Amino acid sequence: MVKFFKTDGIGAAEQLNSFAPLCWIDMVNPTDEECDSVAKVSGVHEDMIKAALDEEERARTEFDDGNSMFIVDCPLIEEGESGDVYTTLPLAVIYNDKCVITVCLKGNTVLKDFITGRELVKTAAPVEFILKFMLGNAKRFLYCLKQIDRKNHRIQSELGRTMRNSEIIQLLDLQNSLVYFSTSLNSNERVHEKLFKVEGVATREELTDLYEDIIIEGKQAIETCNIYRNILSVTMDAYGSVISNNANDTMKKLTIITILLAIPTMIAGFWGMNMPVPGQDGYNFAQTGWFWLVIAATIILTIGVAILILKSSVLNNISQQKIKKKKKNKKDK
Repeated sequence: MVKFFKTDGIGAAEQLNSFAPLCWIDMVNPTDEECDSVAKVSGVHEDMIKAALDEEERARTEFDDGNSMFIVDCPLIEEGESGDVYTTLPLAVIYNDKCVITVCLKGNTVLKDFITGRELVKTAAPVEFILKFMLGNAKRFLYCLKQIDRKNHRIQSELGRTMRNSEIIQLLDLQNSLVYFSTSLNSNERVHEKLFKVEGVATREELTDLYEDIIIEGKQAIETCNIYRNILSVTMDAYGSVISNNANDTMKKLTIITILLAIPTMIAGFWGMNMPVPGQDGYNFAQTGWFWLVIAATIILTIGVAILILKSSVLNNISQQKIKKKKKNKKDK
């Protein structure tokens, strides 16, 4: 899809029916025919227009025959099976003395603000257009990072009540998103540094101020992403330890039950087939005395083993508490 816009920085962008000098061409997932037609009217090479249509394209700059291209990664929020999924997509901003072109596989929130007039831009000032887009893109990263942090807190509160696989998977998705964001922000930073070499940025005060704001917002986004990434990594390690500890406690209880059941099973295996039992034909109560003796011995032995296991567990807990108190006393001293 290709749309043509023109704005003088006063209000919303005016949509045009066709190409006009100093206009803005917004291309969203364009076809080969659309790329070819735009290349003919704009004078931009078709390969340069199609560069951002590769999802794996890295953030970079390119200058060729009067055409300047800046490719940056943009944050993207998509709906997934477990909720919102945060990822990035490359977007190219290309300009020459005829027009400004933006190319991406999907619609961009910052560019929508340009169209609606929420953010005022001038299509006749391509350098200012690019700087404002870069600034809006960095702020968009910060917005998405805040959403990730809020989602992280919500998932942790749910995990505090119940440990379910769905919440663990959501945390893994957030961790993957932060990895993508960290890589993209570092790549974008290198592109931001090259903006200073663009004509007019170093000499015009208003452009210099925009450039400095981009650098500040970009560095803040990188630091915020690293902080959230470290916090989430520690959180995942903590929940992994909790899950492992819960599994150990469950296995311990099952082992105790197995040991307790093994004693009567063993004794019943020795005596069950060769002893008269109550209710068996031809035997009275006095003749089944050995059965009651075995039952009593089984109960006594089971209780005895249970007491030994519990006593061992209690002594272990007491020794651990003493060790903790000694360590605490040493720290206080």
